[in-house]
Amino acid sequence: MIYFDNSATTAIYPQALHTYTQVSQRIIGNPSSLHDLGSQSNRLLQQSRQQIANMLSVKSSEIAFTSGGTEGDNWVLKGTALAKKAYGNHLIISSIEHPAVSETAAQLAEMGFDVSIAPVDGQGFVNVAALADMIRKETIVVSVMAVNNEIGSIQPIKEIAAVLDAYPTIHFHVDAVQAITKVAQEEWLPARVDFATFSAHKFHGPRGVGFIYWKEGRKLAPLMTGGGQENNQRSGTENVPAIASMAKALRLAVEQKAERPKHVQQLKQYLLEALASYEKVTLFSRTEGFAPHILCFSLKGIRGEVLVHAFEEKQIYISTTSACSSRKKMASSTLHAMHVTNDLATSAVRISLDESNTMAEVEQFLIVFHQLYQKFSKIN
Repeated sequence: MIYFDNSATTAIYPQALHTYTQVSQRIIGNPSSLHDLGSQSNRLLQQSRQQIANMLSVKSSEIAFTSGGTEGDNWVLKGTALAKKAYGNHLIISSIEHPAVSETAAQLAEMGFDVSIAPVDGQGFVNVAALADMIRKETIVVSVMAVNNEIGSIQPIKEIAAVLDAYPTIHFHVDAVQAITKVAQEEWLPARVDFATFSAHKFHGPRGVGFIYWKEGRKLAPLMTGGGQENNQRSGTENVPAIASMAKALRLAVEQKAERPKHVQQLKQYLLEALASYEKVTLFSRTEGFAPHILCFSLKGIRGEVLVHAFEEKQIYISTTSACSSRKKMASSTLHAMHVTNDLATSAVRISLDESNTMAEVEQFLIVFHQLYQKFSKIN
């Protein structure tokens, strides 16, 4: 089996799974309980929080746990809307955001909030000047992803941060789900960023857990109320085994990246050069300005899901441009925002790599691709 769908989810590290199992079996107390077992659980919870904070060089009080990236995105946008509605009702997002942001913004629009959509250029980078022109006195939040999940374009977060330096009351949110452990932190977490969202299963942690970086002094309204967990901001008993496993996975992912910093980029470059030689292939991902792990391309005349299943028959697993949208048969929102024609957008597929992938796997993928290319060329 060759697994090239790491942007959808990664396999949990054995060490992280071991941590999950051990904590589940041995740390049985509720971290909110006053007795010894509760205190033991709470200590592990706070140790995990500190470990994650250390990895990001932030304060432990600036880490809040969630169920993943979707909850984090919803929380930041809706929490800002509720907390700052007395000061404004205007949100700005980009035209290539993950549905966790774009659908949340659409829901807020239905509730009476005003949403502006910043455009991107033909390569999938947010137009910073256009975004800056959209800012007005009612603006309460700007949300732009760090790395696009469909084509891998690294967004100009530092340039947007420089614009927002003049607007200190506007919340700046970055969806960093596809960036952490893949792209240098200075590219997506400059000092002006107020909130960043993360999901453990994108860096070999368990599914259903994530965290938010929440800059000290910024305010969000809680989406869940009740027991007062997470400093009264997110009620509900914390998933301590998953959180401890996530902290372990993040450390291991950072260490693996440090051991072979150029490995994934080399695999992608090899794939790019090989695919570029085919007449009917259109590449949407590049090297410069793009994350090292994502490669998006179209095979003219062949729908993306057809190519995905053709590779699946050879036990090679890729995806259409977004795993969150593929089962809904949704065409790529990113490619449409780039004004890519509909036939190419619906033909797009995504390869997403990881440190565990090998050059032998890349070569085997290219052998199968060549076979499929010839097969589909005859059909067309």
